[in-house]
Amino acid sequence: MIVKPKVREFICTTAHPAGCAKNVRIQIEKIEKEGMLTDGPKKALIIGASTGYGLATRIVTAFGAKAATLGVMFEREAQGKRTATPGWYNTKAFENEAKAAGIYAKTLNGDAFSKQIKQEVIETIKEDLGQVDLVVYSLAAPKRMTEDGVLYSSVLKTTGAPFTNKSLNLKDNTISEKTVDCANEDEILNTVKVMGGEDWMDWMDALVEAGVLASNAKTVAYSYIGPELTYPIYNQGTIGQAKKHLAKTARDITEKYADKGIKGYISVNKALVTQASAAIPIVPLYIAIMYDVMKKQGLHEGCLEQMDRLFREKNLMGEPKTDESGLIRLDDWELKEEVQTEIMRRYGIVDSDNVKELADIEGYWEDFYQMFGFLVDGVDYEADVEV
Repeated sequence: MIVKPKVREFICTTAHPAGCAKNVRIQIEKIEKEGMLTDGPKKALIIGASTGYGLATRIVTAFGAKAATLGVMFEREAQGKRTATPGWYNTKAFENEAKAAGIYAKTLNGDAFSKQIKQEVIETIKEDLGQVDLVVYSLAAPKRMTEDGVLYSSVLKTTGAPFTNKSLNLKDNTISEKTVDCANEDEILNTVKVMGGEDWMDWMDALVEAGVLASNAKTVAYSYIGPELTYPIYNQGTIGQAKKHLAKTARDITEKYADKGIKGYISVNKALVTQASAAIPIVPLYIAIMYDVMKKQGLHEGCLEQMDRLFREKNLMGEPKTDESGLIRLDDWELKEEVQTEIMRRYGIVDSDNVKELADIEGYWEDFYQMFGFLVDGVDYEADVEV
């Protein structure tokens, strides 16, 4: 069938299989041009491997280090005229590319929070890989069912007082004010349960206990801090509370498994267009302005460039370069003074009339559509495709 994008606010309900496959191929070609990593993993488990930073990490490790990768995803297959999710197509394309290159790649599809998937992963590692030397925790989920059968749901709210600021209306690219409400204690707890480090620690405990984690292995989870502008809804909001718990978990992992040389890290990444960030009020406008500023200053990176820099420049598999808090800072270019000063200048004067001059609206939407396999160069979107 001919697949067209169907967008509803911050989500696209269709995905293009050929576009997703081409997008994966483009990313692989970029990494191959960079050459081999001097210090990369040999066998990596990537939890949340089908889109965004997780997929980018998988591409960098597989095609930059020839690492065997075992991925975990939670994606939907196509049903009738309903396309699969982009992560499903991304993963199929990645596996095909890896197979052609003679690189081990296997993916398990299911709820990463569940004991069942953890056990399936452990059995697969035992059968195929023996042990892994890198565990990447890159989950972005709105809900989590714990082993005792309790369902927790995360919220995108502040934790101090309601916060009002300019926001980009994704329906028509106009600017208006949006207010983010304040969370209660239960909502904060729920968000930490879903997006904090509890499940990451459960994974590490299960892997160590099963003997499938190599000595001196590394594990990394991804986070975001951002500028003061977004502190009320991110760093100091419910998400921020979860991310602080995630950072504590990294330290706990390092301390708990010090005798095995296993170390946990947090990589604080740049703000990018993702399905998660598109859902947060106020943030899309910040990202669109930031894109324009960073592109004009020659500092813009996507998920792939960020993950490549995590291994090449920040030396994740060796002695990682961290700040005084032990965090790996891939947001260092975003938070440069010259970048933030210009973003704040523009944020102060942006309105519906000048937003296309002050913000990279075209670039924002290009990234958005490409997440779902659309607007990818070299793809015939009028052709019939098998979904």
